[in-house]
Amino acid sequence: MSLTPTVAIVGRPNVGKSTLFNRLLGRRQAIVHDLPGITRDRITGIAQLNDDRPIQIVDTGGLVPGDDPLGLNEQVFLAVEESDLLLFVVDGRQGLVSADEEVWSHFRRSGKPALLVVNKADTREARNRFPEFYSLGIDQQILISAEHGAGIEDLREALALTLPEIPDVPTPDAPPIAIVGRPNVGKSSLLNKISGLNRALVSPVAGTTRDPVDTVITRGDKSYLLIDTAGIRRRSQVTGAPEELAVMMARRQIERAQVVVLVIDASQSVTGGDLAIAGTIWELGRAAVVAINKWDLLDDEGREKLEFDFQRLDELLASPGRVNVSALSGRGVEKLWPPIDRALDSYNLKLSTGQLNRLFERFIKKVAAPSLTGAPWKLYYVTQVSSAPPTFMLFANRTLPRNHHYRRYLENRLREELGLPGVPLRLVVRKRTE
Repeated sequence: MSLTPTVAIVGRPNVGKSTLFNRLLGRRQAIVHDLPGITRDRITGIAQLNDDRPIQIVDTGGLVPGDDPLGLNEQVFLAVEESDLLLFVVDGRQGLVSADEEVWSHFRRSGKPALLVVNKADTREARNRFPEFYSLGIDQQILISAEHGAGIEDLREALALTLPEIPDVPTPDAPPIAIVGRPNVGKSSLLNKISGLNRALVSPVAGTTRDPVDTVITRGDKSYLLIDTAGIRRRSQVTGAPEELAVMMARRQIERAQVVVLVIDASQSVTGGDLAIAGTIWELGRAAVVAINKWDLLDDEGREKLEFDFQRLDELLASPGRVNVSALSGRGVEKLWPPIDRALDSYNLKLSTGQLNRLFERFIKKVAAPSLTGAPWKLYYVTQVSSAPPTFMLFANRTLPRNHHYRRYLENRLREELGLPGVPLRLVVRKRTE
């Protein structure tokens, strides 16, 4: 199981960080504006290096040392702490200014490897003043134009060479379970309650540098690896952390898990941040269980609103197992285990080719396949190519577009037949001759 390295774009305000972020992603995602401090949300995205390796890019707000009433600097340092590499961006047209030196002195303390990115290479001033920046003491220095794309390929190459090797994380015998959610929704209380209810601690297991110790717990004849969220717990006090920052913090834990318990604060109903984290769970192909925390504090009106808002989450995660809990008192926490076990079984489901083909024969008999480009779509046979999540290869006379209604029909029928609550499944349709 490979983890996605994270790169934070940092610097003082208005040096072109968001423009660089958009350039690396290949699309306009961050808001670009001449006013300093405009970057607030939509701060993460996945970019591809030249070797097709995915990396997570984080666009941070400009660091302004000193008073920080809005907690924006705190969010920048949080992003730095979560990252594997920093891109320190400066304005080449202005040359080295004291604000760059002051800001870099703060980032240097993180001990993270860094590349110095001198922006605005399209100007003569930037090209002439490029050598000034060597005095910052950052070994690798690259001249680019974020706006026009000059030097971006050199930067991608430097990223590929500089990013630290993040080893594959082996899947242990005890299946890994992650507890994730927005800051301050009760993750730490829930984790502590789960650990306290299951005293048979087997051993600490080394995780990644960001997750130093995980815990194996045993319930009856089953063991589980609880992915330590201490890192998130420690940093969850950040004020006003934007939704995308919460997603970034959760991503590494999600990547390491088979089943993810998404904790929702019932008193806030289902927020955009909850949906963003759920989207990441689904995108990474992990099974989901939802824990609704503080349910007991809701009045009738609050419960009605939660039920209405939950429909979007239910659809996004394909009807995941849901448990109403109180992480503080422990009420309902034991009820999490049956849906976790069901999700694990479904996530690792394996079916024979014979079983699959009989199922699909029934599906197609019930709703006939559509005609595509004048000829009927015809399925030859189906086979399962992997589990975790269950992935099936369909060999047919032609492919089916990803959003085609018949592909959705087959997927929904298979999900109903197999009963896969909160578990993604993949259908790959291959064209072959009869």
